[in-house]
Amino acid sequence: MKYSIPYGHNLLELKLNDTVSVECITNRLHNYQPAYGEAELVARAMQSPVGSLPLNELAARKKNAVIIISDHTRPVPSRLILPPMLAALRKGSPDIKITLLVATGCHRLTTPEELQSKLGEEIFHDEKIVVHDCDRSPLINLGKLPSGAELIVNSLICETDLLIAEGFIEPHFFAGFSGGRKSILPGVCSRKTVLGNHCASFIADPSAFTGILEGNPIHRDMVAAAKMAGLKYIVNTVLDADKKVIAAFAGDPFKAHEKGCAFLKEQCSVTPEHKSDIVITSNGGAPLDQNVYQAVKGITAAEQAVLPGGVIIMCAECADGIGGDSFYKALKECSSPAALMDEILRVPMDETIPDQWQYQILVRILMNHKVIFVTHPELETVIREMKMDYASTPEEALKKAFSFKGENASVTVIPDGVSVIVENIN
Repeated sequence: MKYSIPYGHNLLELKLNDTVSVECITNRLHNYQPAYGEAELVARAMQSPVGSLPLNELAARKKNAVIIISDHTRPVPSRLILPPMLAALRKGSPDIKITLLVATGCHRLTTPEELQSKLGEEIFHDEKIVVHDCDRSPLINLGKLPSGAELIVNSLICETDLLIAEGFIEPHFFAGFSGGRKSILPGVCSRKTVLGNHCASFIADPSAFTGILEGNPIHRDMVAAAKMAGLKYIVNTVLDADKKVIAAFAGDPFKAHEKGCAFLKEQCSVTPEHKSDIVITSNGGAPLDQNVYQAVKGITAAEQAVLPGGVIIMCAECADGIGGDSFYKALKECSSPAALMDEILRVPMDETIPDQWQYQILVRILMNHKVIFVTHPELETVIREMKMDYASTPEEALKKAFSFKGENASVTVIPDGVSVIVENIN
């Protein structure tokens, strides 16, 4: 039996003996056949906006507009989405001044080279682009969110006549789904606001999980933030395994996003036949497997499909390294995952530490499972320091996993862990 695991811009080939009990979990999304091409899907979504006037009508008599765009960590096809958005704005108001605001959240700043690659030459050179810096950009406090946290945002979004956003929707490991309201929070908020939204008590909430919006405290604050910021219109896409657009949703930021999430849930929800002793997965390749930090997302999918005390194998190229110094140090310096979890859960909302949410989720998994990380050899030492095991190939990882769980151990393969919503089968 052969399986292909996305890894960077390539695939890792995994071979398993026919005698091994294997279940392969994939979503219906990757086999979905859209009725139209990518550009036409976006055009049709904009022609029939959900719960909103067309963008050109929203732009009428507006002097300026801000389009929040995704950063380098997201495979959003901006060079496909932005041209019709820009054209619609200028159709409605020919002299409108447009700013593209890059939603970096608390990520590192997107470089000019990354922007040029993402946007294409014409947009990169012809449009005004501002990269949000959660620490240094001019910020404005818009008041309290439902949680009591302060909503502090990039001042540009408060100084515009029309605030809109592009993005994509995928399952998200604690916000339920990406896209929509996430363009505001965490996209263009201060570090303080992002940290508050990702606090320990929210991350520990059972509703803060993949595919769940109802009752999710993180989602609730994100929705409130988007409303308080005045987000008026979105264009969000859904992508397949090749990062091609297979669906698009445009219009009201909340109604269009809800429609996109419903489509995605139908396509991505999977119920395993059983839980397995060993689960092998990935982060879907580049750009989402660019570092160890991001790889936690795919590991949570495996968490739902593995038996207690089982082994999770994560394959991620991590071309950008670890992805967070505090993320790395917290795991390296703790005496045990359980001790670190006790420490995390005592941290109040307004004292949330950068990257705390990411290592909180990883610690939750490490408390119950052995994790073997397949990546390039330069990261072997840090992987081990972070309380995980290391392997240079999937075959080496499986050999270790079988030695730990026995030769008759069952295996589940989830080729793309960030594209599935694994339903709980406790």
